[in-house]
Amino acid sequence: MKLKILLLIAILSIGANSTYSALGNPKQDTLAIGFWNLENLYDTVDDPKINDEDFLPTSKYKWTEERYNEKLSHLSTVIHLMNSGKGPDIIGFAEVENKGVVQGLIKSNVKDIKYNIAHMDSPDIRGIDCAMIYKKDKFKLVKLEADSVHLPTNHPTRLILHATFNFNKEVLHVFVNHWPSRLGGQEESERNRVAAAQVLRARIDAVLKSNPKAGIFIMGDFNDEPDNVSITKELGAEHFVCGNADESFTLHNLAWERKSKGEGTLKYKNTWNLLDQIIVSSSLVSTKKSALKYICGSFEIFQRDFMLETDPKYLGSPLPTFGGTKYLAGYSDHFPVLAKFLFVK
Repeated sequence: MKLKILLLIAILSIGANSTYSALGNPKQDTLAIGFWNLENLYDTVDDPKINDEDFLPTSKYKWTEERYNEKLSHLSTVIHLMNSGKGPDIIGFAEVENKGVVQGLIKSNVKDIKYNIAHMDSPDIRGIDCAMIYKKDKFKLVKLEADSVHLPTNHPTRLILHATFNFNKEVLHVFVNHWPSRLGGQEESERNRVAAAQVLRARIDAVLKSNPKAGIFIMGDFNDEPDNVSITKELGAEHFVCGNADESFTLHNLAWERKSKGEGTLKYKNTWNLLDQIIVSSSLVSTKKSALKYICGSFEIFQRDFMLETDPKYLGSPLPTFGGTKYLAGYSDHFPVLAKFLFVK
């Protein structure tokens, strides 16, 4: 009798599990999207088209092949550690000299992760570009474009990189930015970043006009804080707070909550700055049904003890490659940022 009861329970259990599998267990995935300013990732070869003289073996920085390879190893180690040791699914970069240095990066300590590269050369006179790497088993690159930014100063600057991906029948737009610096002071240079924001906003509006529910990821070193005019007024990115998104805005700044707590990605004159941000479109934070959603609270400024300055004067700051011209064998003068999104098929 006991045997018959056990068999009946087993059959009912199998049936219940089969029904759950067919009706209530949709396929899920978590996407980790990141950004990192890599602090002058140059190779050691002189490129006559750009001003890369500081990063040659004979320069004041003595930028040798050994130092270059050490930096590649350091950076790739950090990238591998992100996303619980799986590496980001997509990560954008600023301050890379060319596609070759990004190839060197993914052939170092992340060679077990199958990344592809998206990159275009910028007109910046120092030759520093934006780029991104993405897992080729998850994403198909449909189109790669770039927008030029014409500055009021007529100074050439970095392109805004725009990659369009297919992901599980979803179309995703990823923008990588490195806006003009604060050289000359924040207020004096602000008009240059306003110009960059206006170019990016025009491109975002074009995407949203085609598809108001488009999944848009905007990342970069904006050289402005989340509450500066270029971000809030010109780009129109809301100060996003988990569970309290104002959906009258089309863009939401995931970095705001960290900024409001006084955190940052780099230190300048002993003050934390949060210049590295991830901004997303409304569909990714909306309460309405969509396939891809931001996981509230997942935006992080990624750091580990070995990435930190130990000098009492700069304690806790990102450990850079150089302090002045002194080689510190560090990582970058910026921390990377990362945010996670839940995909439900």
